[in-house]
This record gives sequence, structure tokens and C-alpha cells, in this order.
Amino acid sequence: MKKIAILGSTGSIGTQTLEVVRENKDIEVLALSAGSNITLLEKQIREFRPRLAAVWDEEKAKELRLMTADLDVKVATGMDGLVRTAVMEGTEILVTAIVGMIGIRPTIEAIRAGKDIALANKETLVTAGHIIMPLARERDVSILPVDSEHSAIFQSLQGNERKAVRKILLTASGGPFRGKKQEDLLNIRVEDALRHPNWSMGQKITIDSSTMVNKGLEVIEAKWLFDVEVDQIQVVVQPQSIIHSMVEYEDGAVMAQLGTPDMKLPIQYALYYPQRRYLPGERLDFWRLGRLDFEEPDMDTFYALSLAYEAGRAGGTLPTVFNAANELAVRKFLNREIKYLEITEIIEDCMRAHTNIMNPTLEEILETETKVYERIESRR
Repeated sequence: MKKIAILGSTGSIGTQTLEVVRENKDIEVLALSAGSNITLLEKQIREFRPRLAAVWDEEKAKELRLMTADLDVKVATGMDGLVRTAVMEGTEILVTAIVGMIGIRPTIEAIRAGKDIALANKETLVTAGHIIMPLARERDVSILPVDSEHSAIFQSLQGNERKAVRKILLTASGGPFRGKKQEDLLNIRVEDALRHPNWSMGQKITIDSSTMVNKGLEVIEAKWLFDVEVDQIQVVVQPQSIIHSMVEYEDGAVMAQLGTPDMKLPIQYALYYPQRRYLPGERLDFWRLGRLDFEEPDMDTFYALSLAYEAGRAGGTLPTVFNAANELAVRKFLNREIKYLEITEIIEDCMRAHTNIMNPTLEEILETETKVYERIESRR
């Protein structure tokens, strides 16, 4: 029986992870955490019977304690609750499905406790890859990617020498606004940006996909996961979302992982690696598919991707600025406080105003996040 804990069990990745658990019958969930959705969390607790549940919000945690008083489950709260989930005794794998930089500290603590990481939290490596990856090597911990693109790269690397990699071909769907120009995006509404053509994802990542910030974060994450330079990573728009990513080797061979747009495949692969298991669902029908299209990304319209390359090349705290500015800007857009195009404008403004710190400590990373938030909130 494989034993796991999940950070962010009520979000898109978290709920799909529990679907994988439900279908396989040989995974035991020892701990769950959520932000504030205690209605769904209670249902998950009653079905999967974890020993620990963590809720970020203290008042919600009090409510959950009353709701689950008949069950043998402890309810923790805040960052302490996330860390307790991450280091839960008996777990082998921590699934980090939580959104945002809030996932960094519990991930570090899980690695220190010897837990393998099924990583779906981009922000952890984007902002603290220089801390996370050496620590994982030191503790002999596996970082298993859950993002569909990074899982595809990971699968395409199997059986080959890493030093033979020439470049990584990171695919993108192009999002809901593929082919549009800046003037077409002036009056984009929240509802428009949330209509992704291929994937069903959480709100934040769906907005990030529409601006191509998500692809920029994935470029920086891939740098750390696969120990390559940022300029060895080439973004390729593949509108059908069938090729999830590719690796080109020194001899010119290109290995790719193809499949339907279903996040349960990379989740299950991470949980059972190196074993492959049957996964219910639709299969690729190449006769019906007929064709695969490829395009170069429009880095003028979607210049957040160019900013991500800039941040990735510079390193230090600049990727934290890129990420933190986007987090708050997206939140403001979803709350209808700013216009769509202001998301990338805010990111660029924060990056231009920042004095970079190389090899930052965790405290300097978190302090940078705070300063970015303060700058954005002071805008008029």
C-alpha cells in the first residue's frame, strides 16, 4: 500500500489525484490540506479517512473540527498545518497541488523529512529551485513532475543520458487568445480568459495559460528540473494539446510523449513511477485526429513569455518578482479590479523596479514577494 499526503486536495490537481486514488485501490491518503473549501474537504475526509486535515483559515478550521467531530481526524491550521501535512509520519510521497509560493516552505520540510515530491506547484522551483534541487539531491529525494509538459519531458528522458540532451521542446496550446493581437485583448473579460480550448484547470492557471505566463513559469521550472540552460528550452505552440512536450538529443532524434489532455495520466505516472498502470479514459485515435499543427509563439502580443525568459536567464530574485507580481495581478483581474492587459504590464513594472539578489535565502525570497505586493498595492 502506497501512502501519500496532498497539499491542496480541493483544487483541480488535488481532486484529480483523489480520482487516481479512488481508481487504484492501493493508495492510502494519510493527510489532506485545503485553503477554505471545508465543504469539499469534509467529503474527502469522510471518504478517504486521513489522520490529519489542514485548513489555512483558522475560522474554517474551527468549523471543520465541529463537522468532523465524529471522525478520528486531527485538524491543523495555517502554515503549521501545511508543514504537518508535508512531513506526515508514514507517508512516502507528498503531492504538492497547492497554488502559489505558499507551497515552498512545506515542500522544503517534506524533502528534509525524506519524502518524495510529486510536484504540481510551479512556484516552488521558479522561486527557490536553487534551494530545492540541491536539497533533494542531498536527501536522495525524487522530484517527480506532475505538470503535463514536465511529465512529458521526464517520460521522454527515460533510458537516455541527460548529457545527450540538446534542447527541450516545451509545448503550449496557445490558450483561448491564440492568434490575437494586443488590440484584440483590450476589453477581455474574466469569463473570456477562463475559456480554455483544451484543458479543464483551476482559475489561476487558466488565466496564466491565456497570458502565456504559465508557459514562462514552466520554462523556468524546466531549467531546474532537468538541469538545462533557459535558452535550451524552446516553446512550441501545439494547438491540439496532443504532444505534451519533446526532447531533442545531440544526434537529432526527438522523443515526444503524446496523449489526450488528461491530467490524471501525469499524476498517476508520478505516484507509481517507474511503473505504468492501466488508466481508464479516452485513447488517441490517429485516424480521427488526422493532423498535428505547430506554431511559433507570439512573444510580442504575449510578451509575458519574453519576460519569463529574461527572469530565468537572470536568476536570483527576479523569477520571484515575475511570479509574485503575476499572482497578485491575476487575483486582481479575477476580482475585476484591473484590466486583462494590466497583468503583464504589472509584471514588467515590478521587474524593472527590482534590484536583483543572487542566490537568495528563503527569507529573502519571501521578503521579495512582500515588496512586490506592496508596490502593486501602491499603484493608482
